[in-house]
Amino acid sequence: MALKSWLASANDPGSDFPIQNLPYGAFRYRGQTHIGIAIGDRILDLFACTANGLLAQLPEEIEYACRMETLNALMELGPDAWQQLHARATYLLDAEHASDETRQKTEAALVPMNEAEMQMPARIGDYTDFYASIDHATRVGKLFRPDNPLLPNYKYVPIGYHGRASSVVLSGTGIRRPCGQTKAGDGAPVFGPAKSLDYELEVGMFVGPGNRLGDSVAIDDAERHIFGLCLVNDWSARDMQAWEYQPLGPFLAKSFATTISPWIVPLEALAPYRIPVRKRAEGAPAPLAYLRSASEERDGIDLTVETHLETRAMREAGMEPERISRGNLRDLYWSLAQLLTHHTSNGCNLRVGDLLATGTISGPDEGSEGCLLEMRHRVNALRLATGEERTFLEDGDRVILRAYAKRPGLPRIGFGECAGLVEAAR
Repeated sequence: MALKSWLASANDPGSDFPIQNLPYGAFRYRGQTHIGIAIGDRILDLFACTANGLLAQLPEEIEYACRMETLNALMELGPDAWQQLHARATYLLDAEHASDETRQKTEAALVPMNEAEMQMPARIGDYTDFYASIDHATRVGKLFRPDNPLLPNYKYVPIGYHGRASSVVLSGTGIRRPCGQTKAGDGAPVFGPAKSLDYELEVGMFVGPGNRLGDSVAIDDAERHIFGLCLVNDWSARDMQAWEYQPLGPFLAKSFATTISPWIVPLEALAPYRIPVRKRAEGAPAPLAYLRSASEERDGIDLTVETHLETRAMREAGMEPERISRGNLRDLYWSLAQLLTHHTSNGCNLRVGDLLATGTISGPDEGSEGCLLEMRHRVNALRLATGEERTFLEDGDRVILRAYAKRPGLPRIGFGECAGLVEAAR
């Protein structure tokens, strides 16, 4: 029998947060910042749960972590502790098992989501962005190298770069159009507002327990270091990037802002949606031994990812944002476990709260592109329902990323929104 919660909003088929999900976040309510769990249209305040004895059955270190203002202490405890807390929260919210007294205490610990202000879920020490979609890499490569879009290393090594953690911001934060150097044709470079501002639809993973400097994480242990997943928009100034990226890669074209969604979905919630990793094309090299997983039949995730665009004209007309792309995490060339393992393969030490992102998620079909740059392989610009056209983002555009896992007979496991409004350059 499928689990149901006694909280009616959690049983709505359209809800992102049924009892099978229970993602973690941090929020501010009535002057206090606590960590909590999303359930329907409410937040289960974990600090309140410790105060009224609802978590007394759990080890002391879990209770302690639940009294913190960020998730770092909980992340550091590892998957056994995460499973215990997830199981306890499920029990408290389950319509079949919670006693009247337990339900009353739990109900008192629920906060209306629309009255809470979401906070950064964790202190992010470091941020790394990968390039794990071969379809994205191929389309972008064709723009610059039509006859040889993929560089020789792509099918052997997960490509990534170290980003800027200080400019990772929460969904809803305004995104100021960056200024920088650009160069057109044979003329000298100029400094000014970027003209080719783009989004990148990505999934991020938060690191739980890290590894010691000099040690590496084996591929079959990698997911024990992943606390959960969120949505990421790694905003990009394409004209700045084209001028600055050689020879050392992305810099100011990326570091001005990266937006994340506020809720972190545990891998446990996505277990029913695990699938085999993407099958490699005939003749493609197999991963090197350190990147070969014993569980590749379940290392992929069937997760739909979408981009919606709301222009200023849409808002003024009262129109809903328009979906402009839909892809799936299953199309990545490199799995989440491979990304984390490769990151540590040289002895680099990951730390609790670090954020690793997949890079732009795109599929092989038209309409699955994870950024506007890729859409330029079409003959015409992107045309919206309002009649407006876009090659890149304009001031006043609001980009909304969404993701969900859904199958017949199973609940919808959603991620909430990852949204940002483009503001004019200073």
